[in-house]
Amino acid sequence: MPGSRVAKALYAVLLIPLVAAPAPAVTASARPTAHGPAASPASPKTPAPREAAATASPAIRPRAPGVRSLEIAVPAYVRANDGPLKDLTATAPAASVVVLNPNNGDSPFDAPWRARADALRRATAATGEKTKVLGYVHTDHGNRAAAAARASVDNYLKTPDGRLHVDGIFFDVVSRDCGPGNATRDHYAELRRYVEETMQAVDPAVPGLVVDNPGTAIADCYLEPGHRTADVFVTFEDTYAAYAGGGWLGGNVFDPVGGYRAGGELDPTGTAFWHLVHDVPDTGAMQATLRTAFDRGAGYAYATSAVMPNPWNTGPAWKFRAQTAYAATLG
Repeated sequence: MPGSRVAKALYAVLLIPLVAAPAPAVTASARPTAHGPAASPASPKTPAPREAAATASPAIRPRAPGVRSLEIAVPAYVRANDGPLKDLTATAPAASVVVLNPNNGDSPFDAPWRARADALRRATAATGEKTKVLGYVHTDHGNRAAAAARASVDNYLKTPDGRLHVDGIFFDVVSRDCGPGNATRDHYAELRRYVEETMQAVDPAVPGLVVDNPGTAIADCYLEPGHRTADVFVTFEDTYAAYAGGGWLGGNVFDPVGGYRAGGELDPTGTAFWHLVHDVPDTGAMQATLRTAFDRGAGYAYATSAVMPNPWNTGPAWKFRAQTAYAATLG
């Protein structure tokens, strides 16, 4: 699995200093650091007995139109048959989304990977929907050539058997800024169109899911009608201490005049934002993290006890089911 080159691609974005200004610029990429001094975290609310008990017997609750819920979406940066992916395959209720990562999308999406993807896609989440599997593609803040990114997309979507084994693409190390004349935004919008058109050509029955991961609030130009770059945006990726304290910048989106805001007006489905939180100390903090994610407008979240330099290459100290079942009680 990933060596130093992969680790650099996955986490270079976490090493950029924390953005603290209330009205950020939109001309240079920025992302909170996981390593700088953190503000004192807020004390997590102790889960009530009713909430803790709810994890024992989750109900399958199909998502009602117009009603927000919280779903679990897991970046699983391990080999196809490693323990975390086996655990996720067997978890019920299942995670709603799982990201597969064969060497940042640059190793062949071969038979073992396709078999794992197929097994994951047969599972059912608490919403009553099947798990969606995404293929990982790195973008280097928009600096990676579009042709190279498309080649990684093809690795997942143009398989030897001519079938789709994934439901879309997870673009990582995404710039959060529009760029001069919205050029960076348009680069990502074109990548999204490529994913959608390629999937449509292979199997029109699969709607396709595209995720952009800047790991922090995204400029609202990325959600502009007609130019939207993804269905879902990871708008937080950092530690529990940062999430509970000063690392939360105040919203999922921002603009240069008004600063940060929740962004719910840009999210009619209630599923546009995804929060990833690592270094979570225990199950009580995990539940507090998921409640906070829901309160902050996220439709997807994942909390893990794993730590840097790669919190996504192992499972949490608790079972995945403790998280998928608890999330089903929110909303």
